Amino acid sequence: MAASGMYRLSLTRSFTARHFLVGGDWGEENQLHAHPYRLEVVLEGPELDSHGYLVDLVAVERLLDDQIGRVQDRTLNELPAFAGLNPSLEHFARILATALADGLPRSLSAVEVRVWESESAWASYRLDLR
Repeated sequence: MAASGMYRLSLTRSFTARHFLVGGDWGEENQLHAHPYRLEVVLEGPELDSHGYLVDLVAVERLLDDQIGRVQDRTLNELPAFAGLNPSLEHFARILATALADGLPRSLSAVEVRVWESESAWASYRLDLR
């Protein structure tokens, strides 16, 4: 049986957004506050194109910058994607992963989005694309 593997490629971006947590007593987190978020996107696929690339980075960077533009300097609670949701890191990671997946090439097998809200706290969400 032949060995199989996956290529992985990662891009990161930093941005600021605000939120306040709802549905529980989380002290200061219940008040409107900002986080210096860091977004890491990991793309995965089994094959490279004829140029030796997993994906066109310029196209993915445009897609990523577009999604960040939708949340940069905004209050997450006010965005339609968060309607009825506590704007937790977990929900944020899923919302970003799902939004990015719609624009990614089908040659990829998975996308994972990791969202850091501090140096020590992050959540991620992984979507299989095939």
